[in-house]
Amino acid sequence: MRLIRCLSIHTIHDATQQVRGTSGGHAGVGSMEERAHPLRLRVEGISPLVANVLKQEMRSVGGDVATDERGVESSVEEIDVILMGSHTQVGKLIVKLSDHPQLLPLSRSLQETLDHLGRSDFTIRCRKQTFRLSERTHIMGVLNITPDSFSDGGLFFEKDKAVAQGLRMADEGADFIDVGGESTRPGSKPLELQEELRRVLPIIESLAREVDVPISIDTYKSEVAQRAIDAGAQIVNDISGLNFDHHLASVVARADLPLVVMHIRGTPENMQQNVQYDSLFSEILLSLKESIRRAESAGLDPGQVVIDPGIGFGKSLKDNLLILKNLYEFRVLGKPILVGPSRKSFIGRILGTTVQDRLEGTLAAVAVAALHGAHIVRVHDVLQTKRAVAVADAIRSAGDASSSKNRI
Repeated sequence: MRLIRCLSIHTIHDATQQVRGTSGGHAGVGSMEERAHPLRLRVEGISPLVANVLKQEMRSVGGDVATDERGVESSVEEIDVILMGSHTQVGKLIVKLSDHPQLLPLSRSLQETLDHLGRSDFTIRCRKQTFRLSERTHIMGVLNITPDSFSDGGLFFEKDKAVAQGLRMADEGADFIDVGGESTRPGSKPLELQEELRRVLPIIESLAREVDVPISIDTYKSEVAQRAIDAGAQIVNDISGLNFDHHLASVVARADLPLVVMHIRGTPENMQQNVQYDSLFSEILLSLKESIRRAESAGLDPGQVVIDPGIGFGKSLKDNLLILKNLYEFRVLGKPILVGPSRKSFIGRILGTTVQDRLEGTLAAVAVAALHGAHIVRVHDVLQTKRAVAVADAIRSAGDASSSKNRI
């Protein structure tokens, strides 16, 4: 088994596309349409024999299954199935699978998936503060100390301007300030270590002294992360998901600080050269699972890992939209979710605007992300975003006695 996904089914078209992925045909689509199934779990990469057992056992507890028709003939080695039912029915299936010794790993994976989907209490710990991410959508302000970032390159390259912008974002309500010294726009080349240190350390030192807002260091280099932590940074944000520098996880683990692991295909220099995916969500989820494994294997507290699906990093316009539409899917990893749509090119392509004229589009994307499960949004425009997510959070929690209970 490669993966268990929790599908977002918004329309019958969505259902058709998912069932076609299993060669389930029209009967499977009809089943999805005719019955209310709170859960649709796609189990990928199992044998036809296991698929048939799942089909029998799931139907025996009142649920349903869409499966690849080839599985009946056992003409392929691996197929995917979609389990459809309630949490209770999947729980009963897990018990039934325990009677099959060869299916115990699948049973445990299904139980882990249910546990992750049921979580609503995400917190992260910085040095002096604990953030209850499930209570509301938190805001990470972007502070680029670069001459060539896609949106604000050069605006805050001088120390005084950078510190002033950081103070402004703190006053406007940022929960975190993300300081980066290396541009990761499409086509950008790696920055030398010493230059990155020269850019970011003075800013981090100054802001850490002047604001209570935790400073995040946006880097994939372990030495930059260590020096930034020594200077006062309290979060590490790695666009590579621990793929560029495997020592980074140990640095963060020793400091017991939060780590954001993002999905990227390739490097910033080449990431937009191949944006064709056989299965967008499967690839991102598997990559993030590996990033989580590396972080936790290095000794990082599992509660300190945050995931980011990587809007704009090796993704097409359609991919970015699908990620925002189906952000729900990333709940299966059991980690808080950070999303960074701010001023990205997909907004410009939709609106036909330049990078300096994407505020409304960004706020729309941020509101959708908040409604669909983002715990942190990374943005350039803090004040406007704070207002937008306040409304989105109120809508999401409407009718619930406790706003945190309605978070996903």
